[in-house]
Amino acid sequence: MCDTLVALAKATQSGNLIFGKNSDREPQEAQEILWIPAQKPTSQILKCTYLEIPQVSETYECILSKPFQMWGAEMGVNEFNVCIGNEAVFTNVKFDKSNQGLTGMDLLRLALERSKSAEEAREIIISLLQQFGQNACGGYQNKDFYYHNSFLIADLDHAFILETSGKSWAWKKVALTASISNILTIEEDYDQIFIAGESQTFSSWFAQKSGFKSRFSDILFTYFGKGDKRKACTGNFLQENQGAIDIHSVFEILRTHNLPDTKFHPKKANSESICMHATGLTNPSDTTGSMVAELRKEGFSSIWLSGTPHPCLSIYVPFYLGTSKGFLVAPTSNPDKSLWWKAKELHSLIDQHRQSLFFQIREELNTIQNRWIQQDQELLAAKSDKSILNSFSEDCYMEYQAWIADKLSQLSA
Repeated sequence: MCDTLVALAKATQSGNLIFGKNSDREPQEAQEILWIPAQKPTSQILKCTYLEIPQVSETYECILSKPFQMWGAEMGVNEFNVCIGNEAVFTNVKFDKSNQGLTGMDLLRLALERSKSAEEAREIIISLLQQFGQNACGGYQNKDFYYHNSFLIADLDHAFILETSGKSWAWKKVALTASISNILTIEEDYDQIFIAGESQTFSSWFAQKSGFKSRFSDILFTYFGKGDKRKACTGNFLQENQGAIDIHSVFEILRTHNLPDTKFHPKKANSESICMHATGLTNPSDTTGSMVAELRKEGFSSIWLSGTPHPCLSIYVPFYLGTSKGFLVAPTSNPDKSLWWKAKELHSLIDQHRQSLFFQIREELNTIQNRWIQQDQELLAAKSDKSILNSFSEDCYMEYQAWIADKLSQLSA
């Protein structure tokens, strides 16, 4: 499960495009922040999560947030300010479950590594989908979790929603703001559509409906995923705040639960939460990583990544493309000293006394976050070079680690 949103420049307070996503995955599936430099690969073959495909002669610099064990990514930004997030969608096109395809995360990373615009990224995903399909397991420990994908793709000037079902697809251009979740949304309002000749599980009369959503949605999985509820939440936020959308407000919407903070506890969570906490069979996902990007036409874009689960108990570290991120530590499959796993340990301790600790913890985190946002704005206004910005990013990352370690020490005493 995931939620992704975008506000084009005309809808934001700063006049910069703002893009946000929560990545909801299995609770023990650590998420890695990965920086990839621009490269000219020497190998002609690229090994993705399950499949080998032809490599291209040049790939572009990216920063990604990805499940630690996968090649592909949940979200990211490249050096040309192309930004993408993907969603699991549940459709009536059958899977052969042979793992002979690209995952949605593979498609996302491939598009970021190979595109200079949102339009080009969209066409790359479509082309790869046609060539290789998406019959690939999307789960971690759950090896029976298969789904198709939708994408929100943006650059400085444009954004597109691309929805898929097997090798069928439809896309439409975003006018001002948009959000997507774990549901198909495009009916007859597409800008372009392609229907492949694939077998479906529903009766032939249903399959002949003209809208993409009506033709392909799996009613049962779509209903229990509650993506319509979450999309309504993010969509209402975007509509009600047009012209005033900023980094602060997008951080806040990505921390939203199914209940107000005064009444919320992770045990009461359900799949209507934007900030997701797993509770069982009908609500199996945690938000394991989050991103908010502010894309600027002049100067550096700010890419804010949590690198930690549960945005309600997290802050976002600023990143800037153009320099190596050697300070990043990748998590592994088991609890370790990485930022992700230490944060998860801390969140578990806080949740044991959620009602007495949450607001104090959130206030401390907000103080740090607001200071970083102010510093980000000051550094960019001063036209700081990439080395200064990268040092600031590293300082924030290290401060976050130190804050988590200090809180763990206090709460474990």
